[in-house]
Amino acid sequence: MTDEAGRTMHLLDGRRVTLADLIAAGLLKPGERVRFSRPRMGRTYVAEVLESGRLRLADGDEYRSPSRAAMVAANMRAVDGWHAWVLESTGASLDALRQDLLDQAVADTVEEAEVSDDEVGSPAQVHEWLRTARVRAEGDAPERISVRELLSFWGARDRGDQIVRIEADLANHGLATRPNFRSVTLETRVTIITAAQEADQETDEAVEAAVTPADDEDEAESRYIGLMVGNLASALAGAESVKPTATLEEAKTKLLLNDYSQLAVLSGRHNLRGAVTWQSIAQALLDDPHAVLADAIVPARDVSYRSDLLTVLEELRRRGFLFVRNESNEIAGIVTAADVAGRYGEMANPFILIGDLDRLLRRIIIRKITLAEVVAACDPSGNRIKSHDDMAMGDYQRILENPALWAKLGLPLDRATFVARINAIRTVRNAVMHFNPDPLPDNTVAHLSMINDLLRKYAI
Repeated sequence: MTDEAGRTMHLLDGRRVTLADLIAAGLLKPGERVRFSRPRMGRTYVAEVLESGRLRLADGDEYRSPSRAAMVAANMRAVDGWHAWVLESTGASLDALRQDLLDQAVADTVEEAEVSDDEVGSPAQVHEWLRTARVRAEGDAPERISVRELLSFWGARDRGDQIVRIEADLANHGLATRPNFRSVTLETRVTIITAAQEADQETDEAVEAAVTPADDEDEAESRYIGLMVGNLASALAGAESVKPTATLEEAKTKLLLNDYSQLAVLSGRHNLRGAVTWQSIAQALLDDPHAVLADAIVPARDVSYRSDLLTVLEELRRRGFLFVRNESNEIAGIVTAADVAGRYGEMANPFILIGDLDRLLRRIIIRKITLAEVVAACDPSGNRIKSHDDMAMGDYQRILENPALWAKLGLPLDRATFVARINAIRTVRNAVMHFNPDPLPDNTVAHLSMINDLLRKYAI
């Protein structure tokens, strides 16, 4: 493999392309000038490419992200800088250079493998599919698929370890999903659009893109990642509603037919006028036996599907329910305190069982394996493990995989089979500890309970 191939192949390992990568590949030269024109405004902005891979604007400010540089230069809320900036010398956009680099990176991986790289999730297959998706998006015939189907192109079953690579691949091809695939359920259907189309839409997501441009890897990866409102199944599943002019009988009928406790009161899909609940109806009729719908309307709160779930818990506790707005700012669903309790309940059992497993494995290892042996097997540099309490799940696995140390434990079990189960649990543990928004496998609690019951026999 040539040095040039080595510089390009690593771009397929889950990292976003930067201007520094274009410079390293000889596609962009320090000192070149790029321009960004807004014909309708009669304005053109110019920037210089620096050796560091940054863009220097006319006022001297420097930016690593082309999108942020374009936003600041033009004072815009959101813009896809990779498309906006073009070379003064050739008229080629930065995005066109980025696509050339990706093409070369894929060619290098195939050449290195010396086979056709067409297996599921391979760089070549993902690259080709994303190229096709972009052509369709630019031709106003965008792909619309479920999040589960989207992940399958990377050979992934959930938004776990590969999510950084998936986001990087989408960003490198100038693509985004609407709604954001991270913030909804696996069954939610998303539309694959270009980053330029996303920036053109005056929505809350466009504003967020302006604050954290998709091509700015450092800032994108520093964002808090946890459960979002849209990760709850009911958040975008639709919200039954009545108009402000409806009758009280219509509201009661809809509540009864759907076994609901509350309805949205809407003037169109965007204008939330309040809510009607069984409690508000009862109070209205208690005050006036001839009450109408308007007498039963109570204030209601709405949140974006991209809201951090933790930030709305207190409001949800007080109100009991919140209506949810989708990427188009429409009222698209409702979440209740019961929805949140159920979701956190699903995560609580595995969390507790994994804690039990950690303590059981540590107790067994402490009794038979010295600290010096642990350090030699798991931390040869001696910088991380100072006591048995510093061991992590990966350390337990390394000890169990070591034939000599396994023999010292004296467990009457088949080592390969036991280690395979620990490895599977380690994947589950990572999903739980990193608040993966996707449901765990159905057998998770059973497998954790069984291995804990087994280990208790040898931990006493």
